[in-house]
Amino acid sequence: MNNFIKFNILKIEKKIKKINSLLKKKNFYKNKKYFFIINKYKKLFKIKEYYNNWIKYLNELNSVKSLLNDPEFSTLAKNEIYKLKLLIKYYYKKLKYFFNFSSKNKNDSLNVYLEIHAGTGGNEASLFSYDLFKMYVKFSELMKWKVKLININTNSINGYKEILCHIIGKNVYKYLKFESGGHRVQRIPYTESQGRVHTSTCLVAVIPDIPNKNLPIINNEDIKIDTFRSSGAGGQHVNTTDSAVRLTHIPTGIIVECQQERSQHKNKSKALKILKSRIYNLEISKRNKKEYNNKKKLLGTGLRSDRNRTYNFIQNRVTDHRINFTVYSLNEIINGKLKLLIDPLLNYYNKK
Repeated sequence: MNNFIKFNILKIEKKIKKINSLLKKKNFYKNKKYFFIINKYKKLFKIKEYYNNWIKYLNELNSVKSLLNDPEFSTLAKNEIYKLKLLIKYYYKKLKYFFNFSSKNKNDSLNVYLEIHAGTGGNEASLFSYDLFKMYVKFSELMKWKVKLININTNSINGYKEILCHIIGKNVYKYLKFESGGHRVQRIPYTESQGRVHTSTCLVAVIPDIPNKNLPIINNEDIKIDTFRSSGAGGQHVNTTDSAVRLTHIPTGIIVECQQERSQHKNKSKALKILKSRIYNLEISKRNKKEYNNKKKLLGTGLRSDRNRTYNFIQNRVTDHRINFTVYSLNEIINGKLKLLIDPLLNYYNKK
């Protein structure tokens, strides 16, 4: 880890030097990229400051250790060593956090495709799927992100059997990457006349929107293409033309539907991009079994026992089972204040 930090600090020093030379240029402050570069400079300079302090206290520690054998200064040296070790740990933690974050989460800045599927629980699961989608939409609004609907499959009570959307903005994957998996709800359904609490599940998948240049090439022979009429809101074109597209990737069995656009060609293009992203994600999962073992790990099984979180409406409670974290603010979370759950998750995994 120490060599890794030193290697990256050398790169940071080069970037700082380059920025310093840019700032010296006449009228550079008029450049549109000026404020972006200044912000980047401040961040890099802060990391360099952490590194300098870390090295300084390491050197001081080595010097003070030499006094341990001196009876006159040994007690004083022990106290000083204790203080120095705390400082060294603090700055090392700062550096470790930054470099782990940068190296392990290269997709953090990407947009995402968010899928929600109703799992176990029938109509109640589809209604909770609808609630989850509204929660992510409200969170996106708070984060200044855009949400574009791609495909939706409703039932007779206006619940969502499945929904696929594209979320666009700054660091979307960073904040939503841990949402993949089973989400369990415990509440009294509106159809329940005897006040019994039901348990249902929904499955969430968050797929990073990988740039086209990094996506795999798919053979046309491996894709089955079906067209059908769009359903839901959309104007006069709905149910009049076969503009909606369903792509099935035969080797993996992955299916993508898109009916957002009026044009069949545009829907096919979007569906193909999503299909490639899913296949890419599947390939990554095979290489990194700890994070994404396979499609079942990404979407979960849909059983009641399979859950990342439990949303208990009776107790106004949300529990994230992965980090054993509970908060009694369900109403706020459902209304978009998802950072109450996301920040503890990010802090937990970044410290590992």
